[in-house]
Amino acid sequence: MTLPHLPMDRENPFDPPAGLASARDEGPVVPMRFPDGHRGWLVTGHAAAREILASPLFSNRPELTRSIVSVPGGTGVGTTAPPGMFSRMDPPDHTRIRKLLTRWFTVRRTRELASRIERITDDHLDRMAAHGPPTDLVHAFALPIPSILICELLGVPYAQRERFQRDTAVLFDLDSQPDRVNAAWSSLGGLLSALAREKRLRPTDDVISELVGGGDLTEQEVVMVAIVLLAAGHETSATMIAHGIFALLRHPEQLARIRADPPLVDKAVEELLRYLSIFHIGPARSALADVLVAGQLVKRGDTVAISLPAANRDPSEFTNPDELDVGRDHNRHLAFGHGIHQCLGQQLARVELRVGLGRLLRRFPDLRLAVPAEDVPVRGNIAVYGVQSLPVTWGQR
Repeated sequence: MTLPHLPMDRENPFDPPAGLASARDEGPVVPMRFPDGHRGWLVTGHAAAREILASPLFSNRPELTRSIVSVPGGTGVGTTAPPGMFSRMDPPDHTRIRKLLTRWFTVRRTRELASRIERITDDHLDRMAAHGPPTDLVHAFALPIPSILICELLGVPYAQRERFQRDTAVLFDLDSQPDRVNAAWSSLGGLLSALAREKRLRPTDDVISELVGGGDLTEQEVVMVAIVLLAAGHETSATMIAHGIFALLRHPEQLARIRADPPLVDKAVEELLRYLSIFHIGPARSALADVLVAGQLVKRGDTVAISLPAANRDPSEFTNPDELDVGRDHNRHLAFGHGIHQCLGQQLARVELRVGLGRLLRRFPDLRLAVPAEDVPVRGNIAVYGVQSLPVTWGQR
């Protein structure tokens, strides 16, 4: 049986669509119809997902892959990635650009940033305390912390946050009309082009200055690299912080475990990444040759949609996968992907999450929702799944 589309309907904001588990019951790789009519594949198994993401026989290039979900103005197969969009390139183009960025996102570099992350986090906790309850945790806490960090790394003025946050939201929204998408690309491009020219004249210690001064990339490539890093560097971490807190507040027994054993926050972060899997659509790959995956013959040219939420709930990989267990030991989740396209900023995201969650829970030990859970607005038709806002309160009941 061929799935008519990617299952998207959820019964609650923490579990993947039930249709994904049903598809996995049929097998780890099942036929699926894409919006343009293409008969490709949906991967729900953990082992199969890792295999495809690590295989050079599958391409990430947009002109070879079909759109997984319908978007306004979409035609199925995409166009060639613009210069610098390394996230949608195969080697050697991907390798050429990514190697220029690696040193900025190593484990060592991230550890060096830990004290800065702690200061930014404490500053926003102070502001929350001074403001008093209730507050929207997204805009008061979850969004500014990664936004400030990625701005400082890239050399983007934080004063431009309203502009780039607005434009990024448009690009991530699957319902955005083509004219709004084009306007958002143009706005981000204009902002970062002007900044690149400024950095060429007056360089500072940041990613954009290094890329501009290195001479390895064209200015167009530098601008696109900056757009990719800026957009992904704040939106995903902000969503994960807010949605992770929402999940803990709805699982008080797990929250109590972290409060009783604060070092447990490290494992809790990995478990929340697995359990929530906020990158819920794709990634997609196109077969460059006939390949046998989990007993299915994926033919050359077939597009494969990999469901990270389904793979991260695969019972063949995880014990009691549908349970949130903040002390989980065996946790080879795929929340950051796998292979050469594994998230470049994953170590930075981990530290932001560990510091943010740990310090928030310590500062406000009685943090709780300020509205009924069913009234918390969740963004579903968007590339990164999570809460739109998270009203919280603390103090006297």
